Amino acid sequence: MATAEQIKALLRSHTTGDDDLFRSVALQIAAHEATKGNERLAVELRDLVDRAKRQHTGGRSGVVPITRPSGELAGLVVASYPSMRLSDMVLSDATRARIEDVISQQQQCDLLRSHGLSPKRKLLLVGPPGTGKTLTASVLAGECDMPLLFIQLHALITRYMGETAAKLHVIFDAMTQSRGVYLFDEFDAIGATRTAGNDVGEIRRVLNSFLQFLERDDSDSIVVAATNFVGMLDEALFRRFDDVIEYDLPDEATVRRLIQNRLASFDLDDVRWETVKAAARGLSHAEAARACDDAARSAIMAGGRVITNKSLTQALKIRGGMRTSRLRKKQQ
Repeated sequence: MATAEQIKALLRSHTTGDDDLFRSVALQIAAHEATKGNERLAVELRDLVDRAKRQHTGGRSGVVPITRPSGELAGLVVASYPSMRLSDMVLSDATRARIEDVISQQQQCDLLRSHGLSPKRKLLLVGPPGTGKTLTASVLAGECDMPLLFIQLHALITRYMGETAAKLHVIFDAMTQSRGVYLFDEFDAIGATRTAGNDVGEIRRVLNSFLQFLERDDSDSIVVAATNFVGMLDEALFRRFDDVIEYDLPDEATVRRLIQNRLASFDLDDVRWETVKAAARGLSHAEAARACDDAARSAIMAGGRVITNKSLTQALKIRGGMRTSRLRKKQQ
């Protein structure tokens, strides 16, 4: 049985001529019926949707258009359509395997649903800054052919009692109507433990609202929450996510792969890897990548495409010095 919100979404899509929204909601209804054991109805609904799509596109698979937020949603999210692929990222084997599993389940979601199962789609990404959490959301969008909708926390979180929860409601409603990857970056601003902070009452209300919305959400969208401060999160959150993926600073082998990938079009014969790996120790993926860009600029401005050991090592050390300075200031 379709929910009231799905019925309203179907009517809106019909009156506005939004075929993509109509098919998306119809597939959501089919998925919901499958989870209830009504497999025959679910299969019939999916077949009808596929037939209608083939008739509309003349048998060709069309590109999903970029979602354009409107109304209340327009001020809360920024939409894009990334072309990132997992092969563009340099990660540890363990982290890559976890992401590959999510992508594989999304790409075979019909098979899982035909057995009464749902693919993983509620993800919590935790780890130090610059280790690839935000980039992972772009990769999921690119690999799964979905728009990426970045939640703007400065617009979401307000000082007025109850307003943040109301805006969260708008976002979770959108997940049902517009399939995509919804990214809550710096998630600790919402998910901090309910005993933290001065305004404990409002924090509790916002977090309770998020927990309720996440628990009830049965859309086909992917929800990604990313944070640098896993220790600040409320324990109740971990039970609501399908998977918690941890990110770490790159080890020496990962640093080498990252540099070789980033500087693939340059001559690296002069690079002494032991020296470079020592200089990169403690840097995040993003910091090491920026050091590579600094060395690349130096090479081009010198009139060539040779990355010298001196220029790369120096660039890495400068980034390391900047990191140390930031940490020192935080401790003061």
